[in-house]
Amino acid sequence: MDTIPPKPRTLHYKRSHFVTQLPVDYLYAPSHVWLARQDGDLWRVGLTKFATRMLGDMVDCGFESKLGEPVASGQIIGWVEGFKAISDIYCVIQGAFSCLNPGLNEKITLITKDPYVTGWLYEARGQPDSKCVDIHAYQTILDQTIDRILEKQKSDESQ
Repeated sequence: MDTIPPKPRTLHYKRSHFVTQLPVDYLYAPSHVWLARQDGDLWRVGLTKFATRMLGDMVDCGFESKLGEPVASGQIIGWVEGFKAISDIYCVIQGAFSCLNPGLNEKITLITKDPYVTGWLYEARGQPDSKCVDIHAYQTILDQTIDRILEKQKSDESQ
């Protein structure tokens, strides 16, 4: 029986109307994906709370990669479907695909409800993409992304 991993140590983040707790020891991709080292070169990967908010409640997901297959950073390895959007899942690891989260078959809502612990998407062995950053750099990425959304909303309202 799988045990639920402990909740990671987090840092409070708030910008405009978006609030979340970001795991401190994770890496983050500019595409709003997180990476958590499991052991050695094994990484667990999932969507950030920001990404899940943009997609809406999860409806379905699928993966094209199989156990042990080579994967490359930037390669499309699957997809997620939310009420608001469908999005490709791009690999953020250069190495080999290990597994997908078996819990998602029974409860796809884990992606939205618990994105940083039980709602992970896949695991892969290898090296994270060079664009992955620590929590502090990711906060800057989030600030810039949210500011762009707010500017666009402001511009749309004035037209």
